[in-house]
Amino acid sequence: MKIYTKTGDDGTTGLVGGNRVKKFDLRLEAYGTIDELNASIGVLRTEKLAENIDKILYNIQNKLFNIGSVLASDEKGKEFTINLLIKNENIKELEDAIDEYQKDLPVLNHFILPGGNFAAAQCHVARTICRRAERRILEFSEQSEVQNEIIKYVNRLSDYFFALSRRIAFDNRVDQPAWGKD
Repeated sequence: MKIYTKTGDDGTTGLVGGNRVKKFDLRLEAYGTIDELNASIGVLRTEKLAENIDKILYNIQNKLFNIGSVLASDEKGKEFTINLLIKNENIKELEDAIDEYQKDLPVLNHFILPGGNFAAAQCHVARTICRRAERRILEFSEQSEVQNEIIKYVNRLSDYFFALSRRIAFDNRVDQPAWGKD
């Protein structure tokens, strides 16, 4: 099977279900940004991380593929992606992880600059891509129905990456410098 199909040479792409849309369609911006987020998590996972963290990140990557598939589905495609929907338990898993990561962290009373070490900084990259994905999904939801749990999951996921960044920095005894306001 060839990797190139030439069907997109006219500036369109196929949706799950068969319809074709322009490559700059809001739908593509939404699921394309989810794909970018997934790739940034892949970069993060190249670092040596605690097994429990890597497992959560692996699960998140799979959920992001689900979200991308759901967002890429037209009306006919929904029958193919109905089993990929996000559930409230998926959101709860993120909240539980956030609560666990924050248990013994120092109280944060200032903004921090992204950094610390590579893994902590990459969490901030993922967080900012996640926020953009959320904005794109919300914009797309103005013209097409989007499952509410997807919006909640992506919102919570950016919080997850902030908490994970702090956890990684703390566990590795590296500073995340405060914003200097100058």
